[in-house]
Amino acid sequence: MEHIIVDGGSTDGTLGVIQKYQSSIAQWISEPDSGLYDAMNKGIRMATGDIVGILNSDDFYTERNALSLVAECINREDVDTCYADLAYVDVGNIHKRVRHWQSGNYKRRKFRYGWMPPHPTFFVRRAIYEKYGLFNLDFKLAADYELMLRLLYKHNVSCAYIPRYLVSMCTGGACKPGPSNTFNNMAENYRAWKVNDLSPNPLTFILKPLSKLPQYARFARRR
Repeated sequence: MEHIIVDGGSTDGTLGVIQKYQSSIAQWISEPDSGLYDAMNKGIRMATGDIVGILNSDDFYTERNALSLVAECINREDVDTCYADLAYVDVGNIHKRVRHWQSGNYKRRKFRYGWMPPHPTFFVRRAIYEKYGLFNLDFKLAADYELMLRLLYKHNVSCAYIPRYLVSMCTGGACKPGPSNTFNNMAENYRAWKVNDLSPNPLTFILKPLSKLPQYARFARRR
């Protein structure tokens, strides 16, 4: 297992933390980038392992054996990708869950009804990135959606579901809910289908934001 850290030239003490744990880090860089997805592409290119997972700076694995579960799933199911469930936590209190993203079993056709896996839980064989490409930097908000649509729907890459909450993600960020972000995401989601020469269900882009509503309702019932 290798840990690769891609930092965008932080000046907040990040480098000191990296250097403190240098012996446990396979590779790291700290330099300006062209945004989140550019940083992700840098990390993927640096990776030498068979399976690549991406963890953002305010995300964390909820189980100590999360990566073992991923490796076991991919090997047992003989697939090239897998995903799991995601918990949103309060940015000021990571022990407080505010929303659950329960992904459900994988069915390729679900993309036409607004479905997608939570990207922080998405693991991909490195050979798949090498074959079908990395994140498309023309997308500022939905490059993760475009990537998963391209891999899973367009190229029908094999995929499996791990019914466990493997990643916790802090609320907020570039894609936080709001009218402006929702509209911009819908526009990029539409463009993701077009750049891949795919014909979407006309309702896909309405159903996609609506599909998140049960995440809040499900959490409210559990509380």
